[in-house]
Amino acid sequence: MMEDKVVCITGGAKGIGRTLVKNFAKKGASVEFLDKNREDGKELENALNSKGFSTRFHEVDVSSHEDVKEVFSTIKKHHQEIDVLINNAGISNFISFWDMSPKEWNEILSSNLSSVFYCSQEAARLMKRKGGSIINMASTRAAMSEPNTEAYSATKGGIVSLTHSLGITLSEYGIRVNSISPGWIETENYSSLREIDHLQHPSKRVGKPEDIARACFFLADPENDFITCENLVIDGGMTRKMIYKH
Repeated sequence: MMEDKVVCITGGAKGIGRTLVKNFAKKGASVEFLDKNREDGKELENALNSKGFSTRFHEVDVSSHEDVKEVFSTIKKHHQEIDVLINNAGISNFISFWDMSPKEWNEILSSNLSSVFYCSQEAARLMKRKGGSIINMASTRAAMSEPNTEAYSATKGGIVSLTHSLGITLSEYGIRVNSISPGWIETENYSSLREIDHLQHPSKRVGKPEDIARACFFLADPENDFITCENLVIDGGMTRKMIYKH
């Protein structure tokens, strides 16, 4: 499905993004991935390329408009066009509502939300001729919250809204734009989770990064061209579960 496709993934060095890079590379895509974490990014690039896969790591801060423009200019030199962009980069800093400074607020907004706009704008320029798919990583926190998550939740709600706005704007170019809202996706030590962690989910298990990768494959597939401007919730059913204490 992904052979001869060029896929760009932000925040690709660790967590969900790292799994996305691995899975798209193994499906035959040429993967260009972005991250601020040079050590982990280069390690992943070298590990995958040594096995015959095609990946290229770019050290970049996607909250910087100029850095984003520069890296997509570099990608254009290698590929001319891209087929898929996955806006996965973001920071999950939870800071007290009473203590959060304007600097901290703006840092989270620029890293999580402005970056999606910047990367989508530049990627769309490389998709305009033949269309493509943009997938934005939102969160179930766009619709539900814990205390002291104001900045993070605001960015994820913004991503959901930005997704359908971009989808309408870019529809004339055959560019589909969708978002994914993960729930609890364990990216580190899955075996350490407790039984109660799994059983509280209607799915009876906590999510894995591979669950998100499979959804990305689905949304990236050109045959699914009737799906755009949508937000796909992948949370094991938790946002549909009514919870009361008796």
